[in-house]
Amino acid sequence: MAWWTSKKEEKLNPSQEDIATIYGLGEIGSREIPANYTAYYEYLEVVNRGVNMIVDDVSEIPITVGEPLKGVTPVIKGIRRVSLDRLLNKEPNPFQDVSSFKRNMVIDYIIDGNIFLYYDGAFLYHLPANFVTITPSPKTFVENYKFQSTDIYSPNEIIHIKENSFDSIYRGTSRLRPARRAMQLLGRMRDFQDNFFTNGAVPGLVIRSPNTLSEKVKERMIQSWVTRYRPDAGGRRPLILDGGLEVDALTEIDFKKMGFEESASETERTILKVLGIPPILLDGGNNANIRPNHRIYYLETIIPIIKKINTAIERFFGYEITEDITNIPALQPELSDQGSYLQSLVNSGIITPNEARETIGLEKLDGHDDLRIPVNIAGSAVNPSQGGKPKEGNKDD
Repeated sequence: MAWWTSKKEEKLNPSQEDIATIYGLGEIGSREIPANYTAYYEYLEVVNRGVNMIVDDVSEIPITVGEPLKGVTPVIKGIRRVSLDRLLNKEPNPFQDVSSFKRNMVIDYIIDGNIFLYYDGAFLYHLPANFVTITPSPKTFVENYKFQSTDIYSPNEIIHIKENSFDSIYRGTSRLRPARRAMQLLGRMRDFQDNFFTNGAVPGLVIRSPNTLSEKVKERMIQSWVTRYRPDAGGRRPLILDGGLEVDALTEIDFKKMGFEESASETERTILKVLGIPPILLDGGNNANIRPNHRIYYLETIIPIIKKINTAIERFFGYEITEDITNIPALQPELSDQGSYLQSLVNSGIITPNEARETIGLEKLDGHDDLRIPVNIAGSAVNPSQGGKPKEGNKDD
């Protein structure tokens, strides 16, 4: 039997068995070390702020459920459009509000590079990505999903949203991975700074003696200095040096000369760029470039993440899923420009007044569903013979 006359189940990828073998035919766990990224997220200011910006902005955008997709075989059939809208925008499950549900999803997307959602036939539940493993199938694509190697889910129960990755076709890569070196460097800078001020912001001292001292005398003198000279305790006790002893600084620490602040600032900018956030958005101040950078941030970072999530949901439920960006100021034109643009469209008869009101989020009004017919001094747009120059009469008239 030729391949074009065989059953659908027989038209499988002939390389899938080799693909599954390449990945070990075993459980594929998280490619990241969540504990490391979690520590950076919780303790490094710029990482926390950057991740929270993306998480909150993605979670605030509503989802619009459209018509059933034509030519697509959904995984779940028969779900009503109103029920899907309730799951995605109001109540994903009886135990979570939609905001916390979405924020948990996007945090997993940033930290682990994957989102796993479980659909039980009525509600959606989020499964922490770092505890989910994927078992490749030698025939189809995925054999099953496992949560902590105990709970097993079939591919028809899981919605998997994957971040971009070159090394794996099954799991995505954390967005923080390319910034790992920068985060480590920034963490070491913070530790060095903390230790410096913990020790009283005073470098080590060298006590010089003109004579050779015994080990016992040296230890006694060091202990005396440690006990009495305590800058970290809030003060410095005056000491009297005799016997020709002199004090000399071991090192001179000057953060300005070391370029500490500049290095820390540049490292923070690198982390923000990796996350996809223009650094100017966190600089604040009255800057004319904030608005175009804010728009770029949404177009190149926020919207692509939402589209990946929406595409996976479309494939699973079979409905057209789009993001509603009507109320996002960064993606809207200036009000004056928008007003002039819509006014010209209405007055030229291209759109109705109600269509213009709908564009700016206002309710429709009765009697404003008709196109306006523009009239000029040369005549009427309805009947060119009307209006214009009067007809010439007889000379006698």
